[in-house]
Amino acid sequence: MSTFIAATATALPSHYYSQDELIGAFREMWAGRHYNLDRLEQFHRNVLVGGRHLALTIPEYSALKGFEESNAAWTRVALELGETVVRDLLETAGVSAGEIHELIFTTITGLAVPSIDARLMNRIDFSPALKRVPLFGLGCLAGAAGVARLHDYLEGHPTEAGILLSVELCSLTLQRDDFSIPNIISSGLFGDGAAAILMTGSEHPLARRAARSEAGNAANANGDGDANQIAGVPVARLPGVVDSRSIFFPDSERVMGWDFVDTGFKIVLSSDVAPFAREHLRPGLEAFLREHGLEIDDIETWVAHPGGPKVIEGMAEGLGLEADALALSLDSLTRVGNLSSASVLFVLRETLKTKSPSPGSYGILLAMGPAFCAEAVLLRWPGSGA
Repeated sequence: MSTFIAATATALPSHYYSQDELIGAFREMWAGRHYNLDRLEQFHRNVLVGGRHLALTIPEYSALKGFEESNAAWTRVALELGETVVRDLLETAGVSAGEIHELIFTTITGLAVPSIDARLMNRIDFSPALKRVPLFGLGCLAGAAGVARLHDYLEGHPTEAGILLSVELCSLTLQRDDFSIPNIISSGLFGDGAAAILMTGSEHPLARRAARSEAGNAANANGDGDANQIAGVPVARLPGVVDSRSIFFPDSERVMGWDFVDTGFKIVLSSDVAPFAREHLRPGLEAFLREHGLEIDDIETWVAHPGGPKVIEGMAEGLGLEADALALSLDSLTRVGNLSSASVLFVLRETLKTKSPSPGSYGILLAMGPAFCAEAVLLRWPGSGA
């Protein structure tokens, strides 16, 4: 393991609405304009989302006039939520902002120049020499891709630490006059949230705790004592990153993405997403694992982006996974909806909090997104074993 996942943090806006409340709001907004409100409700229930946190209160959305006001709201809330989750991450990890050498920021739901990461420099005491990498356009893929790109950086800077920050406010992209099936589905599927992950190179002090556990320190392996925990998680539950793989599927540009129109972000969402997960993901993943002497059956832990119930089902079927392998992905979808790039980091956080993978076992962090493409990150937990 050349890099180490030291801590994770998540944050959600304070405005929470159950799916029933949201369906009622959409019925009221689209009454007399949508020809089949019962069909709208059916779409919203089929995505299995129980409720979502939103950037604004429901009445505030109605007051927004055009893309300019929606994007201004996005910038304000994204900065607030981003600051909250980064401060929480640093505090729980016991690391100062000045010790961070690289900050990768990703979003697909709003535009800001200067970018949110630059604006955070004026709120959090980062070093003026901090390397910032704003990412835009990767969509749901960016949670996994961001981990991979941060791993790439830290491989060449083994004494350093870096942060990946994702802020997605999907509700502020809603097209209120678009009655297409993709827009109706997305209005019931996507929620708002932020996630951050702290990673270090192999020679960073936090990584050395994992190295001691890897060497067989019994106390670390059992997670005994505060010294053997980071952010309240036993070191034995914190994985390292072994490698990553990008998987591009040619001629698939209209599977997922945005069309940019006068009113902002218009969803492109094809029914082909689930078939891609079922039929096209496995070959690329198998080729990646073979390079490390592994097969799909050797992966004990799956951390997958919860694109939607059909996508989760297609992924499980295509990879031949056990019925409960993606249970945390489905649970995250049910609790907070699809948070685009932040979702897989929410699933990672729950995995680290609730799972105890076997010592030395492998995991895959996986997401799919616009292009159409996939990103896979090979994880390994400390200790001897597989």
